[in-house]
Amino acid sequence: MKRIVLLRHGESMWNKENRFTGWTDVDLTPQGAAEAEEAGRLLRDKGFAFGKAYTSYLKRAVKTLDRVLDLLDQDWIPVEKSWRLNEKHYGALQGLDKSETAARYGEEQVLLWRRSYDTAPDAVAEDDPRNPALDARYAEVPDAYLPRTESLRQTVARTLPYWECTIFPSLKRHDALLVVAHGNSLRGIVKYLKQIPDKDIAGLNLPTAVPYVFEFDDDLRLVDDYFLGDPARIAAKMAAVAAQGKSKSPMKP
Repeated sequence: MKRIVLLRHGESMWNKENRFTGWTDVDLTPQGAAEAEEAGRLLRDKGFAFGKAYTSYLKRAVKTLDRVLDLLDQDWIPVEKSWRLNEKHYGALQGLDKSETAARYGEEQVLLWRRSYDTAPDAVAEDDPRNPALDARYAEVPDAYLPRTESLRQTVARTLPYWECTIFPSLKRHDALLVVAHGNSLRGIVKYLKQIPDKDIAGLNLPTAVPYVFEFDDDLRLVDDYFLGDPARIAAKMAAVAAQGKSKSPMKP
């Protein structure tokens, strides 16, 4: 049996503040660090031993991975970072409060921006600091590949080649791999693995720092998938993610 564990990073500062984050490089909260450590303990208790790990260029994912590997005492395994595992670029929404945005534009529109397959927010301008072309960490990435905004479809188009050409083939050489990334880059991978229709993808909300295990047979065919941890707690965390795009405006009498 072969296994790949997908793990969304722990709670970030902007998760806590309910802001659109995207490619903005924000840190973990103390709660997010604790979540990462709990994920490490869950994986340790289940006896996971990884041959290699993958993560994005963003510190909330990198630091989550570091804490998990430390809890597993597997800090020594090779780690590969790729901008292709970065979160969906939320364009001009990055930095805005999700609830305030929902109050202004409507919850339905915010849901489309957050969870639909084809709807992208407005792009950032070329001189906007949120444009990744102005960020030194992407200096070696061709400008045409760097998004100014993205839909989930575009995020999948960025992430899936890395999955198909780099991550998944390495499962032939290792019994288990760990991929620590972001809600939308991982949603795209899950959509591909489970063949979720475009119209149903809005219903998939990945909780922070809950290991999502995918098991494959020796021919690398998917045979099972499941979350590690208490089902009620996981369901509550998923519901909390779904509620982030709700307006907090007071009800009219």
